[in-house]
Amino acid sequence: MKLVKTRPATKDYIWGGTKLKNWGKQSNSTNIAECWELSFNQSGPTIIDSGIDSEKPLMDVATKEDIGTIPASFEFFPVLIKFIDSASNLSVQVHPSDDYALKNEGQYGKTEMWYIISADPHCGLYVGFKKKTSSEEVRSKIKDGSIMDLLNFVEVKPGECYFIKSGTVHAIGGGVTLIEIQQNSTLTYRLYDYNRLGKDGKPRELHVEKALKVLDYEPYNPPKFKKPLIGECKYFSSSVYDVKDTTIKTDKASFKSLSFLGGKGTFGDLPYKNGDTFFLPANQEAKLSGTGKVVITEVK
Repeated sequence: MKLVKTRPATKDYIWGGTKLKNWGKQSNSTNIAECWELSFNQSGPTIIDSGIDSEKPLMDVATKEDIGTIPASFEFFPVLIKFIDSASNLSVQVHPSDDYALKNEGQYGKTEMWYIISADPHCGLYVGFKKKTSSEEVRSKIKDGSIMDLLNFVEVKPGECYFIKSGTVHAIGGGVTLIEIQQNSTLTYRLYDYNRLGKDGKPRELHVEKALKVLDYEPYNPPKFKKPLIGECKYFSSSVYDVKDTTIKTDKASFKSLSFLGGKGTFGDLPYKNGDTFFLPANQEAKLSGTGKVVITEVK
């Protein structure tokens, strides 16, 4: 296959906002919480939005040669890329490690990272604990509704990145728009959800006892990455660039996914603008004519 533009699967979770609609993202719902820009996940597969395979799921068209030798070596397509717009706080949650998840859930865990696109004044993220704590203290704070007091809150601004390894308690705060690059998994344990009701009028399910078994109770200690790299693990490697009239190349090892956060122009023979995502298969190249900021993800 050749370079393609992708069309995301959209999710209308109760905390979602309307900013992604301003980017031209389409949904029948009033809000869009998440756009799954690159997804080989059955819960929301990405659709090809250009060329001879238009309207087909990307995961059904891309071959092992298209995704590259390194991604093809995994049991599953390793990465999932989302745009997220939070009108209100996401639940306080944690993702288990691969080892724990495979042993106890029969699936893989999740490590992820966030790159901030925009944030309203004084809005931010809850990432890890402020200080060392324990399962007993966390359980007690959940019961009395004061769990947020234990969490490390960070006001954010555009261009910042946060790496969330498995075991890290976290919640995206309201008023933040970001791109999330994550291990391809939907396994999440919720600790706390502000006593909210779901769309069915019932409290959303919590997984407190499971979460307590996988939490990292140490203070948050983020890894450091040297720019342009913004996050890396065995499942993904992502960097951000300001681009102008260049050629993007891949080798046989991996595809590249490009998500534009500004600018306009053409990539190959396809126009791009803010919010557009493209999939460049392995062992290919395409000319980019124009300017903009772009997050490029591959697997190394």
